[in-house]
Amino acid sequence: MNNHVFHQLFPKKPVLLGMVHLPGLPGSPNAARRFDEVIAAALNDARILQDCGFSGILVENLGDYPYYPDHVPAETVAALAIIADRIKSSYNVPVGVNVLRNDALSALAIAAAARLQFLRVNVLAGTAVTDQGLLTGKAHLLLRERKRLGATEVQIYADIRVKHAAPLVQRNLEQEVEEFFERAMCDALIVSGSGSGKEVDLEFLRQVKKAAGQRPVLIGSGLSAKNAAELLRIADGAIVGSAIKFEGQIHQRVDPQRARALVQASQSA
Repeated sequence: MNNHVFHQLFPKKPVLLGMVHLPGLPGSPNAARRFDEVIAAALNDARILQDCGFSGILVENLGDYPYYPDHVPAETVAALAIIADRIKSSYNVPVGVNVLRNDALSALAIAAAARLQFLRVNVLAGTAVTDQGLLTGKAHLLLRERKRLGATEVQIYADIRVKHAAPLVQRNLEQEVEEFFERAMCDALIVSGSGSGKEVDLEFLRQVKKAAGQRPVLIGSGLSAKNAAELLRIADGAIVGSAIKFEGQIHQRVDPQRARALVQASQSA
């Protein structure tokens, strides 16, 4: 897939992807008592994000910690597919999915079944040291499965030096960026801080964007109404979670006032 498809899907800059963070899904230690309440909360968050002017929505099983490293169970895939399909059918913005911690193949299956437009992969290439152990990218499997499923329109957004982790070895950044796009065949790169809600390192963001050139780079954590104008002059957009929640807390639901304020601040970039 060529590197212009991102801009075809999101023609207006800056691109803001709002997180629909799900509470514990069936089978997880934190599972909500009623699955219909999870669906209702997800649909409400998605409605707020669309109404406030977000470019797209990213669904994620945030509440399923402690996370499986690579392969989540079948009940998680089923629950995510149901929720993603409900959101996709109810609203008119692009929808994507991220299956924590690093189950890109399940994310692709969900995207194909629910007709989603993109997915996020925490470790697409290389190896990262995480609290789930060593995670190694499986771009070779993911891209072949995308072809096999006839889902080549599903875009792949990949973290570089993903949060809550450390690279197994440091590599030349310019070469690393080039290989993500050309060898791992991602459609956009994601630059995050050290953890969820943590602001990105400004110089690192500049270096990644310089190496990427016209190819899209998104901020993956720490964007807020205070720093949006500065950061979005560098990046093509951002994935936003904590900053748009009530009290700025990641496990809360989306706060319409915070979401609207972030969109307004981002437009000044």
